[in-house]
Amino acid sequence: MQYLLMIYTNEQEEAQRTPEAQEAVMAEYFAFTKDVREAGIMLAGEALHPTTAATTVRVRNGQISSTDGPFAETKEQLGGYYLLNCENLDEAIQWAAKIPGAREGSIEIRPIWEFEA
Repeated sequence: MQYLLMIYTNEQEEAQRTPEAQEAVMAEYFAFTKDVREAGIMLAGEALHPTTAATTVRVRNGQISSTDGPFAETKEQLGGYYLLNCENLDEAIQWAAKIPGAREGSIEIRPIWEFEA
């Protein structure tokens, strides 16, 4: 089953890291990515630009509006994701616990609906 593992962290805290600390965290992410690839379960994964680069789109009464930034103020922001093909939720939880962002933020796991065309 496919699971989306969404990485939520505090952008302001991350921005205060030293370059050396940032490099160390990125090395951990590269190692995790290598592990899920070698396990043959990684379907996709990407880091996202900060919320300052986001645009939110709404359609109301047929009118499109867009605003800069995220739709809501939150303590933690979505910073990236992994899409994994795991046997079950327990396996997805075990992988999520290995994502570096889980130590300071949170990892939300959602199963993917798999529709047939």
